[in-house]
Amino acid sequence: MSTFSSFLPAKLLNINNRDRSSDPLSRLRFALETMPGSRKYEFTPLTRTEIITELYDAFWGSHANYFVSNSSANLPLHTSLHELQHRLGFGGAGKERKPTPGRACGNIFRKGECCFRCRDCAWDDSCVLCSRCFHSTNHTGHNVSFFIAQQSGGCCDCGDAEAWRVPIGCQHHPPAESSSETPKVIARNITGISDPQPKSDQVVPLELQETMRKTVAYALDFILDTLDYSPDEPSIPANEADLRLQPSADPMMKDQFCVVLWNDEKHSFDDVIKLLVDTTNRTREEASDTAVRIDEQGREIIDMHANAARLLETARTFSQIDLGVTVRRAYDTFREQISVVIIEWILDLTRSRLGTDTHIMREVIASQLLAPRKPSTLNPNPEAQKALSEVDSPVRLDYMFLYHTRLWKRPRLNLKEVYASILSLSHDHKLAIASHFANVYHRIIDSYLLVDREAETSIKYFALQLFTVPSIALHIVRQHNIINRLLSIITSFFTNQIQGKRIIYPTDPTAEIDVDAFPFKSKRFMPVFSDLRYLSHNEPVQELLAHNREFVQLFSKTCQLFMCINPNKRAATSHVEYETDAWISVFNVTLSLSRVIKVYGDAFSRASPAELVAAISTVMHDILLVCTLASDRLDREKFQPIQFHDVIFGEQTYSIVEFDVLDGWVSFHHSLQWMLAELFKHVDILTEENLQTVGLGSVRDICLRNASEQAILTIIDFPLRVLSMIAQIRTGLWVRNGFAIRGQLLHYRDFMLRELCYDQDLFIIQMALVILDPNLVFVSILDRFQLLHYFSGAIIHEAYEGPHLSSMVEELFYVLITIVSEEANATKMPLPAQVRREIVHALAMGACSYTDLTKRVAERMAEDVCFERVLSETANFKAPESTADFGMYELKDEAYDEVNPFYFHYARNRREEVENVLKARLKKKSPSPRHPNSDPVIVPGPWKCEVGPFKNLHTVFESDVLLQIVFYGLHNILVLTNSTGESPPSAEAILDQVLHLIMLALVNHGPTFSLLSSSKTFEQITLLDVICALEHHEKFKPYKTRAQWIISQYHSHVPEEVQCRRKVEDAANSASDPEEVKRRAARARKEALMKQFKAQQASFAINFSEEDDEDEEMLDEMDAPVSYGTCIVCQEELNDSKAFGALGLLQPSKLIRKHPDGHNLYLNETLSSPLSLDRSPSNVDTSFPPKDAEVRDSSFRLSLNFQGFPNHHTRFGLHASVCTHMMHLDCFQVYHSSIRQRQRAQATRNPPENIARKEFICPLCKSLGNVILPVQLPSQTSLNDVSFPDWIRAAGISILKSRPDSLLDALHPRTGTGEFVFWSAQDSGYPALVRVPDRSDQNGDMVKLIEMVMSISKMFSQQTRHLRDRPEPDQGERGAGLYLPEELVGYTISALEIAQRGSGAVGTVVADNVPEAQMGMIRGLVAFLTRMVGLQFRGKLEEGRDAARQAIIKRLLPEWSRTSLMTSSFSHPLLLREPFTILVETAAVVPEILRHVLILTYYACLARTAIGIIFILTKTRSYQTVAMGGRTQENLFGDVRVFFMSVVRHSPVFEHAAELAFQAFGEARIEKLLYSFTLPFLRRAAILCRAVLPNSFPTIVSSEASNEYHNLLTTLGIPPLSDLPNQDTLQNALSGWCAHYGQSRAAAQMNCGVNLDFPAIYHTARLPLVLDNLFVDQEKALTCSRCNTSPLDAAICMICGAVCCMQSHCCVDTDNGDRGECNAHTRECGGAIGIYFLVKRCSLLYLYIDKGTFASPPYLDDHGEVDMSMRRGRRQYLHSARFEEMRKTWLNHGIPTLVARKLETTVDNGGWETL
Repeated sequence: MSTFSSFLPAKLLNINNRDRSSDPLSRLRFALETMPGSRKYEFTPLTRTEIITELYDAFWGSHANYFVSNSSANLPLHTSLHELQHRLGFGGAGKERKPTPGRACGNIFRKGECCFRCRDCAWDDSCVLCSRCFHSTNHTGHNVSFFIAQQSGGCCDCGDAEAWRVPIGCQHHPPAESSSETPKVIARNITGISDPQPKSDQVVPLELQETMRKTVAYALDFILDTLDYSPDEPSIPANEADLRLQPSADPMMKDQFCVVLWNDEKHSFDDVIKLLVDTTNRTREEASDTAVRIDEQGREIIDMHANAARLLETARTFSQIDLGVTVRRAYDTFREQISVVIIEWILDLTRSRLGTDTHIMREVIASQLLAPRKPSTLNPNPEAQKALSEVDSPVRLDYMFLYHTRLWKRPRLNLKEVYASILSLSHDHKLAIASHFANVYHRIIDSYLLVDREAETSIKYFALQLFTVPSIALHIVRQHNIINRLLSIITSFFTNQIQGKRIIYPTDPTAEIDVDAFPFKSKRFMPVFSDLRYLSHNEPVQELLAHNREFVQLFSKTCQLFMCINPNKRAATSHVEYETDAWISVFNVTLSLSRVIKVYGDAFSRASPAELVAAISTVMHDILLVCTLASDRLDREKFQPIQFHDVIFGEQTYSIVEFDVLDGWVSFHHSLQWMLAELFKHVDILTEENLQTVGLGSVRDICLRNASEQAILTIIDFPLRVLSMIAQIRTGLWVRNGFAIRGQLLHYRDFMLRELCYDQDLFIIQMALVILDPNLVFVSILDRFQLLHYFSGAIIHEAYEGPHLSSMVEELFYVLITIVSEEANATKMPLPAQVRREIVHALAMGACSYTDLTKRVAERMAEDVCFERVLSETANFKAPESTADFGMYELKDEAYDEVNPFYFHYARNRREEVENVLKARLKKKSPSPRHPNSDPVIVPGPWKCEVGPFKNLHTVFESDVLLQIVFYGLHNILVLTNSTGESPPSAEAILDQVLHLIMLALVNHGPTFSLLSSSKTFEQITLLDVICALEHHEKFKPYKTRAQWIISQYHSHVPEEVQCRRKVEDAANSASDPEEVKRRAARARKEALMKQFKAQQASFAINFSEEDDEDEEMLDEMDAPVSYGTCIVCQEELNDSKAFGALGLLQPSKLIRKHPDGHNLYLNETLSSPLSLDRSPSNVDTSFPPKDAEVRDSSFRLSLNFQGFPNHHTRFGLHASVCTHMMHLDCFQVYHSSIRQRQRAQATRNPPENIARKEFICPLCKSLGNVILPVQLPSQTSLNDVSFPDWIRAAGISILKSRPDSLLDALHPRTGTGEFVFWSAQDSGYPALVRVPDRSDQNGDMVKLIEMVMSISKMFSQQTRHLRDRPEPDQGERGAGLYLPEELVGYTISALEIAQRGSGAVGTVVADNVPEAQMGMIRGLVAFLTRMVGLQFRGKLEEGRDAARQAIIKRLLPEWSRTSLMTSSFSHPLLLREPFTILVETAAVVPEILRHVLILTYYACLARTAIGIIFILTKTRSYQTVAMGGRTQENLFGDVRVFFMSVVRHSPVFEHAAELAFQAFGEARIEKLLYSFTLPFLRRAAILCRAVLPNSFPTIVSSEASNEYHNLLTTLGIPPLSDLPNQDTLQNALSGWCAHYGQSRAAAQMNCGVNLDFPAIYHTARLPLVLDNLFVDQEKALTCSRCNTSPLDAAICMICGAVCCMQSHCCVDTDNGDRGECNAHTRECGGAIGIYFLVKRCSLLYLYIDKGTFASPPYLDDHGEVDMSMRRGRRQYLHSARFEEMRKTWLNHGIPTLVARKLETTVDNGGWETL
């Protein structure tokens, strides 16, 4: 219930209110009956309030104190009772409940809540745990998966003894103390449950019990009376007359009607909103609200008045696009709205408590649901009276189930939650509800299959919670005949026995199937088969199926329906014109049915021999009825009566079935044969000993006592036809049948279906070998494959041409090898052994991922509980390491011994791959010393079946027919090879198969087979003769070792025969292997040639070297231009002769973080930061899965905003990047025009670049760009070698001697910062500078490059003034906008430094780790600034460099200038400027004084940092900061206190604050802060200096290699602060700066003005190590700050940790083109870029301005695989490398390029959102 506005103090809490009626129930009845008219059919929030008020008044009467505390005088509005009780802690609500032994958990899952499944503990996949119970139980090493509830209604099974294989030991739900046995099934037909005084500590007055019962009863009856008149599905009356004739409960039949729009999942919000605006005159906002309500509630009234014609016209408008819409009387609609409120009220009762008891109210509701309905006070509806006419003594619950379809989304889900809460009360309640559900199950299925528009909320899915409980399933099968009714429903539905939206029951047995009719096209039939499977899978039901023959009889009749459906006939002469897709629907049905067949077959493992024999006889009888056309199931136009014909083979005559697969109709679907195969698999029951107890001797007796051999041949012929057909399809004989036949073959042999179809057909043939004479079976196989003549010596076939014939022979041998050697079913191999065998053979080809592995094994095995355990026993798991890796499983070495290369699930290519792997392994293990290059022999294993029908299967090798097949299989190949000189097609494969078949015979039946094959002659020779001929055949030398092994086996059995037939090699040949001799000779020739080639090379090199030396001498004399590479467009050389540049991107950035004031978390992180940022953190766990993940995540749950950094503490700037590719300026203009042409040609595409923003894509690497940056070689300028004091002195003298320069003064803004106006992005004087013509073409081209950078900078500057804190001139003045040395060049270098934090190597500084491309970019940016100076001072001496130098020195030494401190040019204190900016200015103008300026700016940074630290500490509590030991950096900083006090001594306010800070925090903490905050300046300075003057700033690593600070000071040549007492000039400078700052308003008002950058390693928001921990308390952790709700699809901003609503209508930004909240938040947080982790989609979302892309998440499941959208449901763990890749992408500003590259590879008309 969403609101509780009835909780008004005057009405609810004043129990002694004398104005209340003495009979609240009468008042409720009167209010609800009269409310539609009295409210004029307008349902408002006030109406809802009144309904709830009356319901609670009637419910609790004068006993409100049992539900709410008397002290709660002012109950809030819009609060439900259970929410209020939880908030107040009433009766223990919201607190930990005391465990009740034997009481199940019963927690109802809300939408979005996570639930867990443990296959090792649960009986089946329907048994789940809530998060609380899962984390209270131990599932270490178990196969655990988790899912997100897509809707409410399911419940936790913890505490239910029937749900678990083993006790799971939940501390919250201990087992019952008396007994832990599974509940016994009650034999009676339960219709209701007695309602005694509930067993509870809570005493309930009898009066209260009575009022509760009566109120709930009336409320339920009101709902049913209303729904009597509701339609089953949305429909529109044809005209006004029909509208008025609709059944209605309105006694006045007033002509007031409503149009109601219903929800569906086919139409978008925009579709509905647009139609509402156009049709109902709503505003877009009103229409949007209406659409949201329709989506949330399931329907909404969109119009109401008396004009019926107009309403019908409106309804038809909506129905034209297939939206559900109804037009009904307003009275009935109003009552339906009342019913919805009542349902929400009932749901609230189930969640609430009476006193301390949480079950009493649920028991009351259950008792009334299970009670008969009272007569309606309304006019009776005849249709409603017929609804349950077939149910005896229906109760209210029967009607509720039946009327569920008439409700809509929200009330449906609420009712399912009510039912689920009742199920958890007791086992008797489960039985009762299940009984009534079974009563009306057939009508529920009617509605689900034929009527329901919202199938996902259908009550049909409630069956899952009932049918999977063993005792419940047994009860409803026994008492309600549910299985037989389900089979009748399936029969009637698929035979299209549907009338009036109802499936006819009972069924007409003569009806026929039509695969093109509606039932097969429907996608809803699968859950019906699932229900049957759930029921049959329960162990008690399986006992029932095995012991009662009528179950198998009826199921067999149902399977008859699907026998031979959708048959195929070969198109022999012309292609099939129209390929129908009906086969897809048929295979979907087959998949569902075959799974049920599997369950039915498994049930007979519990049968006695007599019961199994009876079932086999039943199924065989039904097969023969169908196959012999005795019943009318098969189409007589396609299937002819079975005919037999005599064939002669090997001088014997055999009577077999006559059928031509090339000319007849063949179906893939033989459900009864599959059922028979399942029954025959119980070989442990079909042993001779067991069969003797029923008077039978063998399996042969079972089949032949009631059927002839011809009948058995008929049964096996249909699977045999399929095997022959698939052989012909694979051979290419059915190509004219098109894709449909190939699709059917792929499905038939697909890993999901093969165990249910293909394997069954093979087993039927294998079974025939022990039932019939093997010779008869082999001849039948040959006849069906049409190879009788081939194996009689005829090598020319009338139907099969050369390649086709060989391929058919190959396919035949695969079948033969399988049926004589496949032992899984013959031995009834245990499932773990089958799983092991599948895994071993799947991994034998090589390592693969878990998903690929599951695609290679049968679905049933992959889903079994033992699969992962067996996998861990047979394979090694290799965890993913890099971002491109996935988890891989590799077969353990010892498991290779179990691999059979002729495993029947292998295709030919895979068999050859596996054989090569095994041979290579055998060679490595035991190489042959005599013949090291000879192939080892892979010997097949012996037949392992020792008991059962198949124990003597090896005797088939005595078959004369099989011997003849083997003989001609070899002989024909040799004859064809000898006659043509070349081996025929598929010869190698056939030889492999035949030799393997011979080896099988020798291993399993050696003596007999040897004697037979050496004596039986064909073509006047024996098989042994052919093998001896093969041994030395020149064309088949790879088979020599196998032939030798076979002959050696013959020799052990028939040595005389071998000696007289085997060809003996002569001595010369035997002494030396001729192949080895040839190989040695070839190697000798190769070595001689290589020596000759090397000699020629050496001679050529000497001659060429001499010529090259001469050329170099000539080149030295010429001044060749410096080459920078080649242009990527024209491929010409890049040099100074033609303007060029590097492709780059300027992008707005908010990466750099400012240290938040008053945040202990970030101050502690700074205090704990490492001394060196150029080292990788040593405490990072990179293992996968992470160690102790659950323990580490427990502390994570306490963090706010996922430890993201607050987005308002960032600094804006422009970041530059390059892609390393360069282009001529002219070529770029041509390329840019081609981009415009491409976009015009692809007008509907969302391109990766935006021309309006001057973007482009690099033609080579597809990086995004918008500028061309100058390319500059490293400067050869030498540093000024004058000592620092002398330089300071000389500089001061120079300033004193200089004359005032009015032009220079005009180039400083009036803000007094000392900046230069021409370096501002919006400088009003810039256009005049570029308009001045330049005589030099080269300078003109340089101006074009400058213009590109300036135009982009200006564009971003104009859009981002609100993001900048720097004092700027007003718009239009000189110097307005971004200051490029600081907010472009300085910002870029700062971002590079930040990205380098946490990476590096010993013996290097940060500058050594910056790539050369980025160093070149920095040089280009500095060159750009230099050219800007040249433009401003065009024509001046040295292009104004000396004037600019004077200005920079004046800025640094203002007290030495002739002007006073108050001069407007430098009135702004230096300590309020970023010192690094001045260093950038120096590098651009006078790089030779860089070291001197570097010293000054470093000390300015120290002073500035001291001010900032004091400001931070004044807002921080010291006791919350981390403890520090003593000082450790005295050698760097000296006396820290003296320095700090010297800095702030000019400001009394700051001086006092500094004293307090040192007292509170101590010198050790403050020293560490000074170290941490100033270290980034040194790192950035090192990068700048190395880029500009690399030769002047080499890396110097001091002895204190672990201290980065000391290394940088040494490298940069800066004296440490500890040496300040010896630096008089620095002291004077510091004194002047500090005095200037101390006299400013910033210091006086204690508002500081200094914002320090955050100095630690940058991290994104933290995600839990285990993904499902995100869903624990998700209402707290995942709450959107904008709408203050828990999003249905949450997105976590990885920059700041905020939670947003992903693609939700609630938080749409209407001011920005109706974009979603992620886009809106991006503007506030990352500016132009955003990174979001989409929680339920389990993926990353990257945004860049108006574009974006989805990417793989940083999570991998426990098998090391990506699981986007959590489809597989396995638990997922954070992968450190993938998470770090995301962080690096953000730090390196790589998101724009990442998005552009993704869009560039996709021609997408729908925009990036559809990716």
